[in-house]
Amino acid sequence: MKITYLLDSIDNGTVVLPEFQRGYVWSRDQVKGLFQSLYQGFPVGGLLIWETQADAAALRSSDTAGPKTVKLLLDGQQRVTSLYGVMRGQPPAFFEDPHKAKSFSGLYFNVHELTFEFYKQSAMANNPRWVSVTDLFLEGPSKVGAPLQQMGEEAWTYMERLQRLHGIRDRELHDESLTGQELTVDVVVDIFNRVNSGGTKLSKGDLALARICAIRETAREELRDALARWKEAGFEFTMDWLLRCVNVVITGEARFEALRAVSAEDFGVGLKKAEHAIDFVLNLLATRLGVDHDRVLLGRYGIPIMVRFVDQQGGSLTDATTQDRLIYWYVHQAMWGRFSGSTESVLNQDLGALECGGLDGLIKTIELSRGSLQVRPEDFDTQTIGSRFYPILYMLTRVNDSKDLCYGVPLSTHLLGKNTNLELHHVFPKALLYKHDYERRDVNAVANFSFLTSSCNKILGMRAPSDYFAEVEAQHPGALASHWITDDRTLWETDSYMDFLADRRERLAAATNDMLSAFLGGTSTEQVKGHGGAVDQHDDEVRELSDWCAELGLSRPDTSGEIADEETGEPLVYPDAVWSAGMQTGKSEKVALILEPDEESEARLGQLGYRFFTTVEGLRHYVEELLNLDLDGDGVVGSPDMETT
Repeated sequence: MKITYLLDSIDNGTVVLPEFQRGYVWSRDQVKGLFQSLYQGFPVGGLLIWETQADAAALRSSDTAGPKTVKLLLDGQQRVTSLYGVMRGQPPAFFEDPHKAKSFSGLYFNVHELTFEFYKQSAMANNPRWVSVTDLFLEGPSKVGAPLQQMGEEAWTYMERLQRLHGIRDRELHDESLTGQELTVDVVVDIFNRVNSGGTKLSKGDLALARICAIRETAREELRDALARWKEAGFEFTMDWLLRCVNVVITGEARFEALRAVSAEDFGVGLKKAEHAIDFVLNLLATRLGVDHDRVLLGRYGIPIMVRFVDQQGGSLTDATTQDRLIYWYVHQAMWGRFSGSTESVLNQDLGALECGGLDGLIKTIELSRGSLQVRPEDFDTQTIGSRFYPILYMLTRVNDSKDLCYGVPLSTHLLGKNTNLELHHVFPKALLYKHDYERRDVNAVANFSFLTSSCNKILGMRAPSDYFAEVEAQHPGALASHWITDDRTLWETDSYMDFLADRRERLAAATNDMLSAFLGGTSTEQVKGHGGAVDQHDDEVRELSDWCAELGLSRPDTSGEIADEETGEPLVYPDAVWSAGMQTGKSEKVALILEPDEESEARLGQLGYRFFTTVEGLRHYVEELLNLDLDGDGVVGSPDMETT
């Protein structure tokens, strides 16, 4: 396929350049290298194209109805985007980051030295030997080369070189097309990832969205608007996750292949219905469980099932008993990590159970898969805020009207004023426990966590339980019990800390079983009043780190809180942030941030091949080295004493 034909095909919509989630990542050096290779006649790689059928009536630039073939450019996007940007002088359709357009704007060719550079006024102003490559392709060699005609004997040579550069538009690029209805999304993704084994992996969601964007120009913007709205409310979801929700609403299936037959109009309707159902589910979880922000949203891959059920009921559930039973299923699938392994196949299994048996079928399926749904004390024998039972503790606090230890007010009530958000509190202060030689794993045990208002957390500070528990109980009777803390004063002593943990795990397990029994029986009809928002001291810096990475063009981390075994789905380690495919997706090593590490977690991260950091500052220095930039302005790229393992 000739380059000029390829660019014309992009303009008329025959070839679509879908922007996958990584977007445009090439540097200026790579753009220069591409044109240098083209000019010298060197190989520049081939193209991989997926030819798929679409409703022509829904396509841009289509004047006819009926089936039409759309060519989705899979492999070669960075090269073709660069070619289009330089030769057309503007980004192609779907290019959404204007800041990255500078990567291919202002490319110049030196007709004397035969080199390519981006515009520098000091070197190129008033120097006719530097010619704008974009102007050359837009205006032609004669007009752009007019100043060179006055340069005597060299003029002919310079014009010949301009003609040669202009001639690369007729350069043939090798292309291979994937055609045939038998090519499913799964097959195409597998082919792409085999061909592109050294680069960024393509997900099934990427490919499904690429086809949707080919038939509905506004699809990506509509999806991103919805994601931005939820992010503003404290919930951060991925494009794949939202697309999965839309898929189950429209098709009743989890497999992205099912979207292949969806029209542009049906997708738009399905997206609106999915948004409405997601809003209802999030409001339900907030008002009935107190789950009011992302850090305590457990089991998010079970939400598409809930969205399907809510949509089937007309977009809402007015019956309190039905709400309770749906919450019962949600908490169980979240606690036991039902979708941590083979997500797509398990989602389809549950969608089938929902179709055949409704909500009862869903509950029966998870009962059969687990054998017993009873929560045991040892289930709370976990550590760090990444544990699945950290959000369970938060839910218990909000649902059971736990009282603030300083003020005695219920923590389920919306609290007004400064320093009233809920904060994570270590019942036995960390410094105190370390002083008594307790292991990090036990210091950060979930059974040592409670939630308090920010002001109360500051008041209690580093005080030992043996110092303040009696005072709390005298001023606010029942406050300790509302946090599942024993009245046995011998367990308030630091030397009895391990016995305290064992006792509290028993109480937390019993409270969880009671809560779930009430939901199953439809007797838990009280709503949590308002929301306070639980925050951990590390939440803000992890969120800021995520935004910082996005601004640099790096991948956002997964902050779901666990790295699970790929086969069993069992959690292995609980980092605060993780880049399992690298910060430059598919191009750099696996990275994790663990702000409260222990020896076991560090060992496992090493075994799993992760480069991990225990401070945000250390990770930021790593990013400087990764990008070879002095981002903090200290005159040093990276840090000589960077904390890393």
